[in-house]
Amino acid sequence: MSAFNFDDRNISWQKLGDLEHLRFSILDVDEKNNIADVLFKFSANEQIVLHRHLAHNNTFVIQGEHRLYHPNGVIKEIRPVGSLTSSPPSNEPHREGGGDQDVIIAFSIRGSDGVLYELLDDDMNVVATISMQDLIGLYNANR
Repeated sequence: MSAFNFDDRNISWQKLGDLEHLRFSILDVDEKNNIADVLFKFSANEQIVLHRHLAHNNTFVIQGEHRLYHPNGVIKEIRPVGSLTSSPPSNEPHREGGGDQDVIIAFSIRGSDGVLYELLDDDMNVVATISMQDLIGLYNANR
């Protein structure tokens, strides 16, 4: 079977504040059902900010290898291209990143009109949050 590369040149990637190694593109927001479909791109061999997922997330790895890390940076899980994962909300913090190439993941963030993610510092203090209203605002600003 042939391997194919995902061509993301026509995706309007956005930066989220000053967060490193992370780009996103919001595909759709269903405000009535509290669902946001977002593409995330994490840099190869890097880790994004420590965070918690406070809403249900379905993920599908489109390109590369999706790596999840414990807060101390030790690898926790590797999800290869084509992997579909359904993850309930969790208070367990982690980092994410790409393998040897940038990883592109489709996230379907579901079922919450409140805080979706908590961003943490290395001492596990919440330094920022991302809510459904934040995603709606970003989506509307970039349409």
